[in-house]
Amino acid sequence: MTAPRAGEPDVSATTAPRAGEPGAIRARLPHLRLPLLACAALAVVAVPVAAWLRGATSAAGVAAGIALVIVSYLVSSLSVAWADAVHPKLIMSVGLITYATKIVVLGVAMAAVAATGWPGLPDMGVAIIAAVVVWTGAHLAWALRTPLPTVDRTAEH
Repeated sequence: MTAPRAGEPDVSATTAPRAGEPGAIRARLPHLRLPLLACAALAVVAVPVAAWLRGATSAAGVAAGIALVIVSYLVSSLSVAWADAVHPKLIMSVGLITYATKIVVLGVAMAAVAATGWPGLPDMGVAIIAAVVVWTGAHLAWALRTPLPTVDRTAEH
């Protein structure tokens, strides 16, 4: 193992619990904090602005759109973390099944909402786009600032 540089946390392969050990899922989710905070900040700003500009229905649409994005990304993150914690070879199949299931459920749910003629739907759509951009940007910022784990293979032999 190589030592972390000054001011960087020790993110080594031995600090996270291995698959099947207690805390294995939680150890695979540190990337969630920043995107969740960023989406919360978006909601704190966007919901009142929507209410002020277009009324309560608009605010509800914005809140629903942001919540939908958060739930979607959480479901994906938790399912992949679970798969990795159980057995890393499950990651791809669980991830693809989760993605396909989410798309079908979201498609059916959004079609049902659209069929009602709810006036908050356009606001919800804009909020979904904004929340995806905010989540993705925050996740990218986290990834670029987080040191990658390293393994010194010479020490293992």
